[in-house]
Amino acid sequence: MHHLAGSVNVISIKEAFEDGVAVHVVMELCVGGELFDRIVERGHYTERKAAKLARTIVGVIESCHSLGVMHRDLKPENFLFVSQQEDSPLKAIDFGLSTFFKPGEIFSDVVGSPYYVAPEVLRKRYGPESDVWSAGVIIFILLSGVPPFWGESEHEIFEAILHHELDFSSEPWPSISESAKDLVRKMLVRDPSKRITAYDVLRHPWIQVDGAAPDKPLDSAVLSRLKQFSAMNKLKKMALRVIAENLSEEEIAGLKEMFKMIDTDNSGQITFEELKVGLKNFGANLNESEIYDLMKAADVDNSGTIDYGEFIAATLHLNKVDREDHLVAAFSYFDKDGSGYITQDELQQACEEFGIGDVRLEEMIREADQDNDGRIDYNEFVAMMQRGNADLGKRGRKGSTSFRIGFREALPVC
Repeated sequence: MHHLAGSVNVISIKEAFEDGVAVHVVMELCVGGELFDRIVERGHYTERKAAKLARTIVGVIESCHSLGVMHRDLKPENFLFVSQQEDSPLKAIDFGLSTFFKPGEIFSDVVGSPYYVAPEVLRKRYGPESDVWSAGVIIFILLSGVPPFWGESEHEIFEAILHHELDFSSEPWPSISESAKDLVRKMLVRDPSKRITAYDVLRHPWIQVDGAAPDKPLDSAVLSRLKQFSAMNKLKKMALRVIAENLSEEEIAGLKEMFKMIDTDNSGQITFEELKVGLKNFGANLNESEIYDLMKAADVDNSGTIDYGEFIAATLHLNKVDREDHLVAAFSYFDKDGSGYITQDELQQACEEFGIGDVRLEEMIREADQDNDGRIDYNEFVAMMQRGNADLGKRGRKGSTSFRIGFREALPVC
């Protein structure tokens, strides 16, 4: 972070303090919200506005690459606005997976987020070109509201990234400028040696100031899709927590002992340091950035630690999640009045009980509500729990699918 200091579009470190337990880092305050959230809130959205945002994103990449830094986890959630003002700077955050690179150096550790990861990363042979691919995916979503490579599970997403062709025939692409499509094609070339560089992206006609990007509004469906795509499926995480807390002692005996072994100070909370030591003791070969990401994925309430319920939920076997009695119990927890439906008010109450704030209740409902009646019945709830995880963990750091799978691979969970 200090290496990138001075960039107007990279979050800055203000201070750092160390005590006997941890290093506390004070970061620049960004209160303007995430990239997609701002677009949805403003309502008016044009291709020229998308080009301006893309220029900032690729500018960060070009700056990083010129200093020998590869971000490796570019995604919309990692771009925040400093303030609510219209002209607020957009800042890149979360450099936890970034690394220095030398020209020609090849990396093999699989990191990144499913929709945005480059094909060469999946093949375990990549360099800084992978950042350009990720930015290309973000631009594709900025223009259409959906990712270019889609799937119900990580496996399907990765197969699409490796083998599927870009689709410019579906809406809204026929109304998107040819210049925009030309840039996206050049950024999403599977062969990294033939992919456009960040330097050249910034010189493409579409992305330049007063360039080829038209100033006409994009289809309203793009905003609607962006809104849906940016909503995290916290309902599924809460449901896993409910299932975890209702398992019998016999079902979780091994996990309970494992939690105690990792929670060395018996505080009832696993800290980052405890998790790092615990994973090492269990023979897991993970670096600090991988452990950090496991921690972040399991910490549903964003407390900075993993409590017992979060730990059990993260290490559940999939067959326990699929069991009818567990699904019924979880559904009943949310269906407070026993009506057979989870309503928005009931979901609000559950979020408050879990200490989860800043959620879009309508979007959480919509993710599972197949018949669009504004509520979730039991069958819709089960379908949500059994399909590919909408939050989707990160391959490599979390194993092949979500944190649940990654933790179970890292530890001898029985």
